[in-house]
Amino acid sequence: MRERLAAAVVGFEIFVLVYFIALNTLYLVFCVISFFRLREHRRRWTSRRLDAVLRSPATPGISLIAPAYNEEATVRESVRALLLLNYPDFEVIVVNDGSTDGTITALRAEFGLIAAPMAHAQPLPSQPVRVVYRSLSYPDLVVIDKANGGKADAINAGINAARHPLVCVIDADSLLEEHALTRAVLPFLEDPDTIAAGGIVRVANGCTVEAGRVSDVRLPSSLLARFQVVEYLRAFLAGRVAQSALGSLLIISGAFGMFRRDALVAAGGFLPETIGEDMEIVTRLHRLYRERRQPYRVVFQPDPVCWTEVPESRRMLGLQRNRWQRGTLQVLAAHLRICGRPRYGPVGLLAMPYYLVFEAAGPAIEMSGYLVTASALAFGLIDWAMAELLFIAAVLYGGLISLASVILEESSFRRYARAGDLVVLAGLGILESFGYRQLTTWWRFRGTIDFFRKKRGWGAMTRKGFISAGP
Repeated sequence: MRERLAAAVVGFEIFVLVYFIALNTLYLVFCVISFFRLREHRRRWTSRRLDAVLRSPATPGISLIAPAYNEEATVRESVRALLLLNYPDFEVIVVNDGSTDGTITALRAEFGLIAAPMAHAQPLPSQPVRVVYRSLSYPDLVVIDKANGGKADAINAGINAARHPLVCVIDADSLLEEHALTRAVLPFLEDPDTIAAGGIVRVANGCTVEAGRVSDVRLPSSLLARFQVVEYLRAFLAGRVAQSALGSLLIISGAFGMFRRDALVAAGGFLPETIGEDMEIVTRLHRLYRERRQPYRVVFQPDPVCWTEVPESRRMLGLQRNRWQRGTLQVLAAHLRICGRPRYGPVGLLAMPYYLVFEAAGPAIEMSGYLVTASALAFGLIDWAMAELLFIAAVLYGGLISLASVILEESSFRRYARAGDLVVLAGLGILESFGYRQLTTWWRFRGTIDFFRKKRGWGAMTRKGFISAGP
């Protein structure tokens, strides 16, 4: 009996070992693809070409949509930064989604809003709009005050009011860099078949904000937030750059994404009942255009930068990762039929299998791997050689991938100009595998359980607001 149990445990350990090797090898391949892709991107899009975009009469207008729910702490700074963006023709649409704090009061006081009825078509359903405000000082600012319906519902209300062919969806608590729109619009100018493009999201905690701009980039003081800096670099500079190059990009971050308005309307807009609305709309756009046999592109641009505040408490971060996991599983379940089908191209053959194996099943495999290994060692069912192999595959190999992501940041953009910051990031890339990764895996595992329990809700996040260096 003990021999059979030991054989079963060894078999499972081998399975977990193969899983970790496959996951980290895949990310290493992503890093290599991203390195060459980023180098090509820097050569192609020079400052001169960006200036030409700003002066070109063909540059399309953009409607920025910022859904806001209880964002009193950051909404003034965020909207001010949006209004100061360097782009020829754009409008800012802030959608107050039934906030219960002082969000709408802060906006009215800061921007001198007055009620101004505005008639527009309603191609997408949304909760009732109570008041539409305009600003006498900022003619390109529109504030929609509506009944609460969730983030997706608020975005739909903004799409209905948008008057430009491109819409850029951002979080109201985020800050865009001055030329973010110019860089984000490049794929649409390069290829008219582009229907969606995403930009990189960076961690604003610890940075200094002046006049709506990040004026001094620094690492957060919170260790938890510092680990998230490494996570974001790995997810965007390694993961999404490579997935975009392979034509299998399945997520455009809800914090910063640009879409053709007609494509969103054709797809029926964002789904209010979905937690992961950013992943769901991109997956649905893939399906729509594949099934209609229409040419299209969904791409990732690595240098339009959006700065956002990340959680600094374990409770808030745990709620966020739980929600992300539930959202991912919800999208995969809704679109499972496209998995493995050649009709859906790289999305069906590459993206969906990757998300099913490493995102959906990953937390359960990793948690059971940790628990079974510890128990098997305690009862003498495996030897230390097997445990050491798992440690190398999961911890050391994973740390190498995080270190490679920091190197991509240094070789490509170097937003963290201080040498000390890069040394800290490199160290964190190694250290995150000693506790932080296991913690996030546990939160994702709880999210998986909550998904099957049909748990609903987003979970609130408390904002501290940005560090301001002046009025």
